[in-house]
Amino acid sequence: MTTTPTDEYAELGKEVPVSQIDHELRALWEQDDARTNASLMNLVVYTERRGGLLENSRIIGDLARENACRAILVEIAREEETSLRAWITAHCHLSDGRKSVCSEQIAFRLTGRVTGRFRNTVFSHLNSDLPLIFWWQGKLSEVFTERLASVMDRLIVDSSSWADAKAGFARIAEATEGNTALVVQDLAWTRCWQYRVGIAGLFDDTVAQAALGGIAGIRICHSPQNRNTALQILAWLAVQAGWKHKGAGVFETRDGHRITAVIESSPDSAPLGLVELSSPGTTVRVSREKGSAHLLREIESGDYKVSSLSPADPEAAESLVAQQLSRGGKNSLFLKVLPTFLELL
Repeated sequence: MTTTPTDEYAELGKEVPVSQIDHELRALWEQDDARTNASLMNLVVYTERRGGLLENSRIIGDLARENACRAILVEIAREEETSLRAWITAHCHLSDGRKSVCSEQIAFRLTGRVTGRFRNTVFSHLNSDLPLIFWWQGKLSEVFTERLASVMDRLIVDSSSWADAKAGFARIAEATEGNTALVVQDLAWTRCWQYRVGIAGLFDDTVAQAALGGIAGIRICHSPQNRNTALQILAWLAVQAGWKHKGAGVFETRDGHRITAVIESSPDSAPLGLVELSSPGTTVRVSREKGSAHLLREIESGDYKVSSLSPADPEAAESLVAQQLSRGGKNSLFLKVLPTFLELL
């Protein structure tokens, strides 16, 4: 008795010839009148990680609940013999308990030399009427070119996964010179959003406001893989307050007052575990215990002590992407902070 080997990619849906993708997608929708095809964007998810295609298909299943899209998933393995496989499926969710609202998904696995084939394969299957959101996972490779960047409306990266963030952002700047409307979003920046909201909220307090001009020290704690998030929130503090970076963790205010910043890494820390600003007599602090779903916001000044809780930022990359998709925007604050962040690197 012989057995048919299990295809590890079976959960990606129906495997189809690339030339038949559009035909097979139309047939998919014609099978069930209760399905409604909904798309607000093209969402391309790119990975060079083995097994990333399957993982990203599961992620799209969750993202599509709130973000209807045409999802195009790509996994590249350049060390294998040249090949190209494609699958189609739909992620469906009930609407009012009756009709399924579905997002279609096309998945590609390319092997061997891929630069031209990848670009042509993706471009030819975009819905041209919809914006293109491109989530690039991992470090930027030579596949990331000016021609590819030219069609993107939004590029999502995670600089925390890069060995050389400075080189990564330089590559983005070079490839996107001709696309000035492109919005670049770094998940390392997204990870500190609730911290920024919490710190800004604490300085609405008159006691904290009074201490702002006398800040002499900053202490930031982070987990080892989230140094970029720590540096980005430090850059945000400096830019928003108008401090000038003097090097070696020292900043100078407009009136010449010096501020010393200390950044600490600990495996026992949350991605961002602590941001503390201290002046003589007053400490303003936002902290998070590892694994906690909340931030603790505190002001201490002599006998005056106040504290409150607020939500923490999610840790999973897909949850951060979901936040980015729901917020939209031009990400202008990140662009304002980026030069100082690169200087701190």
